[in-house]
Amino acid sequence: MARVGRPPQDPARQLERAHRILDAAAELCLRWGYDKTTIDDVARQADVAKGTIYLHWKTRELLFAALIRRERVLLMREVRESAPADLRELLRELVGGLLRRPLMRALILDDSEVFGKLSRQKKSSQTTLDLGAAFGTYLGELAGRGVLRSDLTPAEHLATLASVIYGFLFTQKMMPEQIRTPEDRLVELVADTGVRAMGTGATLSDDDARAVRLATLGYLDTMEEIAQRKLAVSLGAKERVT
Repeated sequence: MARVGRPPQDPARQLERAHRILDAAAELCLRWGYDKTTIDDVARQADVAKGTIYLHWKTRELLFAALIRRERVLLMREVRESAPADLRELLRELVGGLLRRPLMRALILDDSEVFGKLSRQKKSSQTTLDLGAAFGTYLGELAGRGVLRSDLTPAEHLATLASVIYGFLFTQKMMPEQIRTPEDRLVELVADTGVRAMGTGATLSDDDARAVRLATLGYLDTMEEIAQRKLAVSLGAKERVT
């Protein structure tokens, strides 16, 4: 039996409103920074009542966590749509995507002016560059095709890759602006260094190249699906995601 009172809202309208609030939060976070952005600010920017935001998220932290989850979905979708065929192309598209998305860029580069306290809280619970457990499976498939060095353990492959990505990005951040590497070139350097450090340089047969491409796309499909599920929870889905 239907409840007496205010009729239930259309789920599509609720979802549209949630994304409008996230759009407002993103704009204000980039303009003023997380620490200075209040729920009142977001409500005014989104043209909703303050209480409406609390219908979606109980705290400001949960609102911005949803924003970060949405950014990860958009990043993974963008990388997947580029259809990278191998590790080099995956690294190029992933790092390029991170740098093109202002919020992801601020998060990975620990920009305290943008994410402030939230960035520190997220770092204590997980790494910013969350490649997921599926990445280990992906690297195993590449190793099975002779693409990766056999003298490195899976953990060492991951450590090498993280060191290359973070090393280039943070070194760039610390250098004087006038001598920084152009970002398109920086992306190529990350991809090239990562492959040289981890790869064998072997020439693949057509069958192996096809298998590597499918493994790369399969990894991205998995990561996009996981990111979508986590975002769905932040937007009010009933299922729980660990």
